[in-house]
Amino acid sequence: MTISERVRGVVEAHRGERGALLPILHHLQEEFGWIDPQVVPVLAEELNLSRADVHGVVSFYTDFRSEPAGTTTVKICRAEACQSVGAERLIADAEQVFGVKVGQTTTDRSVTLGQVFCLGNCALGPSTQVNGRLYGRVDRSRLVEILAEGRA
Repeated sequence: MTISERVRGVVEAHRGERGALLPILHHLQEEFGWIDPQVVPVLAEELNLSRADVHGVVSFYTDFRSEPAGTTTVKICRAEACQSVGAERLIADAEQVFGVKVGQTTTDRSVTLGQVFCLGNCALGPSTQVNGRLYGRVDRSRLVEILAEGRA
């Protein structure tokens, strides 16, 4: 089955939903791990939207990736509460440890470094989410430890 056929199948599963684009994009992200740019024209055609409309939604929401993520996804909270207890230092440390900037994936595709603006864990900042699991009071050494535990 081609990618276009799979995308059309996902669209069909959500066709009756109001505002179907977001649920479809979430479904595709879950199924493929990212939103391949080649699906944008298929979605536009199927949903009677412009390619710009579909691309705009994909590029606006940070949860949608337009390229495959690394094996491990690290998201660091940059909201005010986490900033006040060292989130910016943690961002700088993570960029140094991984050798990539926020929003990038390491060349070996092992880690994607991202940012969020609240994980709802304000009392335990700086907070980090690694592969969907929430951690509080994270600093450089704790982040390295969390990643080592995940790879063991």
